[in-house]
Amino acid sequence: MSERTRPRRADYRHFLPIPTRWGDNDAYAHINNTVYYSFFDTVVSRFLLTSGAIDLKTSPVIGVVVETGCRYLAPVSFPDLVTAGLRVARLGRTSIRYEIGIFRNEEETASAEGHFIHVYVDRETQTVPTPLPQALIDAVTPLLVAP
Repeated sequence: MSERTRPRRADYRHFLPIPTRWGDNDAYAHINNTVYYSFFDTVVSRFLLTSGAIDLKTSPVIGVVVETGCRYLAPVSFPDLVTAGLRVARLGRTSIRYEIGIFRNEEETASAEGHFIHVYVDRETQTVPTPLPQALIDAVTPLLVAP
C-alpha cells in the first residue's frame, strides 16, 4: 500500500484516543481484526452521546448498523495507543455514513480505515426508517466532508 493512498489525520474532523489492551492482540501479536469494529463503534457512539444528539434511554429514534467494512493498512499492537478519527461522508434523510481512520500512536497516516452506515429507525418498532432529528443533523454536520 502506498503512503499516498492511506488516509491522513487531516482527513478527519473529530478524534478519540483509545488505549489498546493486552487481550486485543491475537496469536500473531497484532490487534485482532474484530477489535477494529469496536474502535469504530466506540468513536461514533461516544461522539453521539457526548454531543447530546442521542440519548440511549429516551431518544425516539435509534441508529442501527446496516453496513460496515474495514481496510487494514498497517499493523497495530498492544501497548500502542490508537486514535480514532471520525468524519461523515454522507448525511441522508434517514441514514448517516460514518468513516473512521485508526491511527497508531502519533503516526499521521492511518493503520486502518473503515465505515459504517446507521439507518435511524423508530425506537418502538425498530423497523421503520425515520427522518434524522434536527439535533442529530446539527451534531454531525461539522463532521461532514466533501465526497
